[in-house]
Amino acid sequence: MPLPRLLDAALDRLVIPGYSRLGFLARSAGWSTLPPEALRGRTIAVTGSSTGLGEATVAGLVSLGAAVEMVVRDRGRGEAARDRVLASHPGAQVTVGRCDLADLDDVRRYAADARDRLIALHGLVHNAGVLPDARTETAAGHELCLATHVLGPFLLTRELLPLLRAGSPPDRPGSPARVVFVSSGGMYTASLRTDDPEFREGRFSGGAAYARTKRMQVVLAELLADDLAGAGVAVHSMHPGWADTPGVAGSLPAFRRITGPLLRTVDQGADTAVWLQAAREPGQCSGVFWHDRVPRPTHYLPGGEEAPEARAGLWALCVDAVGPA
Repeated sequence: MPLPRLLDAALDRLVIPGYSRLGFLARSAGWSTLPPEALRGRTIAVTGSSTGLGEATVAGLVSLGAAVEMVVRDRGRGEAARDRVLASHPGAQVTVGRCDLADLDDVRRYAADARDRLIALHGLVHNAGVLPDARTETAAGHELCLATHVLGPFLLTRELLPLLRAGSPPDRPGSPARVVFVSSGGMYTASLRTDDPEFREGRFSGGAAYARTKRMQVVLAELLADDLAGAGVAVHSMHPGWADTPGVAGSLPAFRRITGPLLRTVDQGADTAVWLQAAREPGQCSGVFWHDRVPRPTHYLPGGEEAPEARAGLWALCVDAVGPA
């Protein structure tokens, strides 16, 4: 049986039990199993898929019959990850496409190539992420977290829209193409900052830049949900809880040392991203923030919601950065 709502909400608000593997084990005991062919005939692209949550997401998708395009910055690492997936899922359809999400010109190049190769996309998972030690700018002059987590995904979604439209045929209204942003529970610690989105003011903190842009992802998913409603494309965001990924080991070693026994496996962390592509419920709504297969509030404190002008500012930031459609 599913956890009672009050208990589930209590686990979520207490953070440690809800975000840890304990929360996953408690909740997943009541979940129904997805059909093994739930994604047969569907093609899904996953960014940042050469390791960690991205690789686990690919494995979860192909286990349900999907064909997956692994979108990676380093082709060699991506092909090694593909080989690991194929070793555990023989016969799966997995391709590798190279794209640096932080480089907007490279996003355009990759998307043009994808439009030439692919007939349709039924899903897109924005998983690529960075947590830099120092403020770093891309060749176009954008702060690295902002470019990787917000501007690149915004542009990639727009550039792949013809494929996503093709994956959302009007005769299948209950099965739209789905765009999923892999955010972070850390976004709860940040407000939507459009006054200094490039983090040019004050002392730079990689953790703060990460949290700010993860908050932006959640708001951007809501804005894209409205913008793409007419195209029949559903857009969601989610957070994976605390998972033991190479990124955590490399960027947050102290956190990993303290919480190690409580961290989720990468498969547990990727579960909701996979479920959002396969389950019925997420195809019947859009613009929702999820954790462990349940919609979650985007703010814990009353009055924390973004002002309309701040939301409009985020949209203008993205449009101004990537240029007109």
